[in-house]
Amino acid sequence: MQWLSLSIWLPVVCGALLLTLGKPQQAGLVRWLALLAALVSFAVTLPLITGFDVGSAALQFTESHLWIERFNVRYALGVDGISVWFVLLTAFITIIVVVAGWEVIEERVNQYMGAFLILSGLMVGVFAAVDGLLFYVFFEATLIPMYLIIGVWGGPRRVYAAFKFFLYTLAGSLLMLLALLYLYFQSAKVTGVGSFDILAWHQLPLPMNAQTLLFFAFFAAFAVKVPMWPVHTWLPDAHVEAPTGGSVVLAAIMLKLGAYGFLRFSMPITPDAAHAYAPFVIALSLIAVIYVGLVAMVQKDMKKLVAYSSVAHMGFVTLGFFIFNPLGVAGGLVQMIAHGFVSGAMFLCIGVLYDRVHSREIADYGGVVNTMPKFAAFAVLFAMANCGLPGTAGFIGEWMVILGAVQMNFWIGALAATALIFGAAYSLWMVKRVYFGAVANDNVKQLTDLNSREFWMLGTLAIAVIAMGVYPKPFTDVMNASVDQLLRHVAVSKLQ
Repeated sequence: MQWLSLSIWLPVVCGALLLTLGKPQQAGLVRWLALLAALVSFAVTLPLITGFDVGSAALQFTESHLWIERFNVRYALGVDGISVWFVLLTAFITIIVVVAGWEVIEERVNQYMGAFLILSGLMVGVFAAVDGLLFYVFFEATLIPMYLIIGVWGGPRRVYAAFKFFLYTLAGSLLMLLALLYLYFQSAKVTGVGSFDILAWHQLPLPMNAQTLLFFAFFAAFAVKVPMWPVHTWLPDAHVEAPTGGSVVLAAIMLKLGAYGFLRFSMPITPDAAHAYAPFVIALSLIAVIYVGLVAMVQKDMKKLVAYSSVAHMGFVTLGFFIFNPLGVAGGLVQMIAHGFVSGAMFLCIGVLYDRVHSREIADYGGVVNTMPKFAAFAVLFAMANCGLPGTAGFIGEWMVILGAVQMNFWIGALAATALIFGAAYSLWMVKRVYFGAVANDNVKQLTDLNSREFWMLGTLAIAVIAMGVYPKPFTDVMNASVDQLLRHVAVSKLQ
């Protein structure tokens, strides 16, 4: 069974079919069909992890078919320990997003649900593609449904935010396309046959000047997507204007596409340049961790606060990757998965409040625990996970990255560890002002606690956050062999 193709095309086809059900009286049917499609799409990803050989670093569940014969472009798929968990995470988050929009989205329900299902399949394609051009097609195609999600169902400044998101990410990606074309022609010089095979590019000898140009071409595409400081400014606008489901997918999955690109392209294809410019990437990562953490502390809008905290947390990911040791790289991957659960949950919590009060301003709340005790329990748990409380998913990756950084250089580790302090500061200060204390106003006094749909949605994520925090071994076992192989490969020079 071709599980990867099913994981990609099942949600895409189902999403496209939902677009045909546009009558208002069909909205209820659309919701149930979207949920069924999301559940089945998640189910077909499960064999990828149950049948995964954790002792192998090779690509598994591979598929390869000739796509564009003239240019030797192949429809080639495969997952290893680095990518397989992100396929499952994408399908899992899609279920949560469908449930989150169940009652909130009342107009163009079919287009909303269809856009998320199509986006889910395209993002799985990014993680599964092992042909460079196929990767690029999926990578760019994800922009279209997210652009529409922000631009159609977003807030008052949605068109501005959607354009900013699209232009920032597209501009960086065009440089990546040039890099892919260079590698295609370079492989033709070396082997006689041009190829877009990413694994073949991993073995391609390259001079240092070419590696440097390729490294920064890839860096332009992936740094914007992560996003790294200083090209992060599109993210707070996109988060603030996006509907709740859009913010969840953006934080939980789409930011990971850029970080994943570093592991699949930048480090193995240009290892000498990656080592040479690692201090530059580490410096940008530390600025994101420290400076952007401080920026988060002064935000008045809850969504902006969590958006800036995402930039800081993703700074941990890029820091872990470019310290080039097993703890750092594995820690960065664990942090990506944990951030998917935690940030997605925090945006859902903000969405729950916004649906009731129609405000994201921290000053408009206070004492929410008095009227929504069940909700407040979930919200505080996710805030604690966001600031790295031991026993939650948020702690594991950050701790591994800090340990890996200390192995490399004590002062880099010490600077990275300040993120735990800043994370606690902005997360707990928001908790204090929004949830604790006396009831602040009539809006808070009239709040009603979680309904069964919201309880299920947040409860599922709470189980994931705690389970990963208490027992992360299944996640690390899957990625260890692939991480070790990547680091052995990156340690070998490719200079001609």
